[in-house]
Formats: sequence, structure tokens, C-alpha cells
Amino acid sequence: MHHAESLIVKAKDGDDTAFNKLMELWYKRIYNFAYKYFGDHDLAMEVAQRTFITVHKNLRQLRELERFKPWLYRIAHNHCHDEDRKMKKRNVISMFNEESEISAEVGSKISGDIDYSPDKKLQRKELTAQILDGLQNLSNDQREVVIMKEYEGLKFREIAEALKISENTAKSRLYYGLKFLKKRLLAANVNLESYSYE
Repeated sequence: MHHAESLIVKAKDGDDTAFNKLMELWYKRIYNFAYKYFGDHDLAMEVAQRTFITVHKNLRQLRELERFKPWLYRIAHNHCHDEDRKMKKRNVISMFNEESEISAEVGSKISGDIDYSPDKKLQRKELTAQILDGLQNLSNDQREVVIMKEYEGLKFREIAEALKISENTAKSRLYYGLKFLKKRLLAANVNLESYSYE
């Protein structure tokens, strides 16, 4: 984290090399956040690019270094909402190939990573598709909290700051979001014993 903080300081002072390294450090996470939000590669790329353009323009305004992460996710969250508004009516169909890095990341929450049998691979692929589909069916408010907490590892304090909500609201949205996902997975006859979601 000290390395990241020194990059932020240098980038704030106009060091483009430091900013590029900072972007390398965070780009994949912001892309993954946007990908899980939309289930669409092109939209995720658009949001990630716009996020770092905004960061580059406004980094000097960031007063406290420890607030960089929630500030970054707040910007990404805003760009997701902007894209959402542009699309008006979405019809997101998520297609995942077996080698998908995103599918692998979501699938990594499934236990039994050591077993690579064809049956386990198929189960993992089906479960990953079910989870990503479930994420698309959550309300925007619940989806972004679930992604930030379960996949991006943000603390409730950071989520609250990023979304400008209370920690209790963040906890409530996570609770109802996970409850919805669990109900959906059970309805699809998914074996939840192999998945550590709660």
C-alpha cells in the first residue's frame, strides 16, 4: 500500500509515469467492477477508460491518500450510472467462454479449485453463468454493493463513502442482494454446498 501511496503523491504532482503505474495497478479491478455491473466487455472497457480519464483530471483535488480507493470506486460507480442512463433499456445477455478471466474470477469463489475433472469444470461454468446472470437481475443499488464487497473486497466504510450512503444502508443492500442471489441459485437447483457465498 505504501508503494501505491507514493505513486498517488507523484501522480498528483504531475508525474505521468507514476500515473500510468497507478493505472496499471487499478485498471483491472475497475474493469472487473464494471464488467460485473453490466456483463458486457465493451461497456466495462468504456467505463474503465472514462474512470481513469476522470482520475487524471481530478487527482490533485484528492486531499487524503487513504481515501483514494473509495474515491476511485465512486468515479467508476458514477460512470456506470452514466452508461446505464444512456442505454435506457438494457437487454444484457452474458456470454462466457471457458477461458474467460472474468468467469475464472467469479468461479474462484467456488470451492474445490484443485479438482479439474470435466464434471467439475462444467459445474463451475454453469454456476459462474448463474451468478453473473443473477448479478444482472439485482437492483443497481444492490448489485454495486455486492460487487464492491464480495468481489472487490471493499470495507463497508469504503463502500459507504464511494456510494455516499450510510454503512447500515450498505449492509442492508448486501444482505438483500445475497439473499436474492441465494434464492435464485436454489431455484435453479444449484448445489450451494460447493459455493461459499455467505
